[in-house]
Formats: sequence, C-alpha cells, structure tokens
Amino acid sequence: MSNVHGFIKNGVSKYCITFSFCGQRNIPEVERICELFGSTGCHLFLHTRANSLLSLLLFLHYEGKHIIRGRSISLISCWERHQSSRKRRSECLYDYEVYHSLEEIQSWMFKMNRTHPHLVDMFSIGRSYEGRPLYVLQLGKRTRPHKKVVWIDCGVHAREWIGPAFCQWFVKEALHSYQYDSVMRRLMNQLNFFIMPVFNVDGYHFSWTTDRFWRKTRSRNAKYHCRGVDANRNWKVKWCEEGASSHPCDDTYCGPFPESEPEVKAVAKFLRKHKKRVKAYISIHAYAQMLLYPYSYKYATIPNFDCVESAAHDAVTALYSAYGVRYRYGPASTTLYVSSGSSMDWAYRNGIQYAFAFELRDKGYFGFLLPEAQINPTCTETTRAVKTIATGLLKKCEIGMLQLDRERYPYL
Repeated sequence: MSNVHGFIKNGVSKYCITFSFCGQRNIPEVERICELFGSTGCHLFLHTRANSLLSLLLFLHYEGKHIIRGRSISLISCWERHQSSRKRRSECLYDYEVYHSLEEIQSWMFKMNRTHPHLVDMFSIGRSYEGRPLYVLQLGKRTRPHKKVVWIDCGVHAREWIGPAFCQWFVKEALHSYQYDSVMRRLMNQLNFFIMPVFNVDGYHFSWTTDRFWRKTRSRNAKYHCRGVDANRNWKVKWCEEGASSHPCDDTYCGPFPESEPEVKAVAKFLRKHKKRVKAYISIHAYAQMLLYPYSYKYATIPNFDCVESAAHDAVTALYSAYGVRYRYGPASTTLYVSSGSSMDWAYRNGIQYAFAFELRDKGYFGFLLPEAQINPTCTETTRAVKTIATGLLKKCEIGMLQLDRERYPYL
C-alpha cells in the first residue's frame, strides 16, 4: 500500500507479512511470525492505533526488534520480489516450487506451447477489464476430435497464489510423465484438459504489485471508489443472493449484474460453447483443505449425488495417500458455507455433471501466505486427486464400491 509509513527490518528481507493487530491478544501471532521468518529476514509494515501499539512495542523491545511507528490498524505487507535475495532460475530451468508473477506465468505458457506442440495448444478466450489476454492451455494427444474435456481454472481469487502454482504444476506433471506414467498417458490420449492458470489476471497482477491480499477483479464502479467484483459471485446462478454482497466495497461483491466481469463472461461463453464435451469442471481455491461440490447456494442434494460423492471420496483418498493430509469433502453449502453466484454451481446448472472446487492447504496457520516450501507437496497430492477425478470420467459410475472404500479408509 502506498500509505505505509513504518517497518521492522531484520537482516536481508525475503518476505513482508500482513495481519491485523488489535492489542495484547495478537502478541502470540507476532511471536509466531518472528519465529517463522526471523532466520530468513522479513519486513513487517506497521499501521496501528496507539493503544495497540503499546503492547506491540513492549513485545518487540523485549525481543530486541526495532520499529518505526506508522498509523492505522493493521500490519500491511507485500513481497519484496525485485530486491529479494532469492535468485530465480532461468526460463530453461523454470522453478515450479516458487510463486511466479503473471508475466512469468504467461511467458511459461508460451514456452510450453512452443516446446510441446504435439500435446499443447495455447489460445486466448478474451481480455480482462484492464485489457490483459485470458490465456488457456489445451493439453492432450491429438488422437481424435471432440474428445471429452476436463476444465481446470486457478487464480479466481487473486491472493490465492497456490492456485496458479498448482495449474503450472499439473501441466508440468502431465507433460513430463506422459512417456512413463500409463495413467497420465491414458488420460492425455482419451481426454483434453483445458487449463487456465490465472483466471483473474488483473487481480493477480495487483496482488503482486500493490496489495498481497487483494481478492477481487479490478473493474471500476461508477458510484464508489472501491474497485473489483468477486469473480466467484458473479455467475448467473442464484446471483447475488445468500452468501454474496451487493455493496461494491465488500470482498464478496456480486457485481452490478451477472457476468458483468469480462473474465467471467469469457469463461462462461467458452464453457457454453463446449458444454457437450466438458464433462468435469474443477476450480482451484485456497484455503481450507476441502473438496467441494454443488450445491453452494442451497441445502439440497444434487440429482447425481451418489456418483459425485463417490468421485470426491476417491479423490481425497488419493490425495491422502501422498502425505497423509486429510481433506473434508461434501456439498459446499454444508461443508464450507452458503454462497450464490459461484462458478461451480453455474457449471453444474449448465450440464457439467462433475463440478468441483478444491480448497487447498492449509487450514489457516499460514492461510493465503502458504510458504513456497509447501508448493511441492500441495501440488503433488492435488495432482493425484485431479487424476483420480479424470480417470473416473473414463468409466461408468459404480456406486457399489463406495461402501467398500469407506470401510477400507475409515479416516476419510
């Protein structure tokens, strides 16, 4: 933020941390951050009221930190990407275990398209509010036209950086394992994957340059200074009802009308055009460690509940097999919360029978600031889950196996 006035600096900074500071009860959080990042160095940008500042000053003085006072109520941060001591690898050694800017991701997409012409096709489905292209990668062997399609989008909410990291990871795994992984080879031969690494390109770019915790798009509002719409409340399915806000300054603002956002409209148009082929819709979010399916907007059971429930169960079982991480799964309305105008409900309403939303690691300890050290395990386990969902599309739904699997895996 441009109005940040003070900071704490310890060594060579790699990260800047943000969270609300509201007095004595937040001291453990400050202590935890200093413990986590003290060895690597971090900036804490301070904005606090005087009554909260006293407690923080006492703690920092005790810990031997140095502080310059600012104003307002929170610790605001941004990543020091351009001055970081971490050296990014060259393009030929693209590092999938760090977070990448929008420019880096788009350059990577061009490279994948150029170096894997037999398995990759890159195209744009439109432009964002600020004029950025909305790129999609199609993965799959060109064996025959009109193959079944699995759509995967990441980065709907700008601050959820693990999403775009996963989309890149999945593409890498699909391409690198095609020759030796019989499951992946079968999937690529019989299906097409449409991968959108960054759905909310404007918001994602803004989260890198200005506000690490930005969520929405970046569209302007005629009556309010607040910008952006929640891209997961802007779809034409029970639009702007429970779980969405009609106020432009709220994080869950539904927009002035359904599909008001160019990004949402472009994806909706593309999916409508290909809806006879699209058999699964998967949207990657964070955080909560959940696998969700419809409905989000109401407490009701979907018509094909048994098949979708079985697919979700198999997916979280596969995910668990990697590192023993437990994911809850179920209808979004009862597993997470009620929300209207979501992409998942829209996809299901428009005939995509297998519609899911992942909420990746963690459960809140790091939250949106998931360390880069967790990119590899998070993406590895999620790839197993996505492969399981895709594999299920190649065979008939067999409900009889569900009870057997639950008995075998009672921890799920």
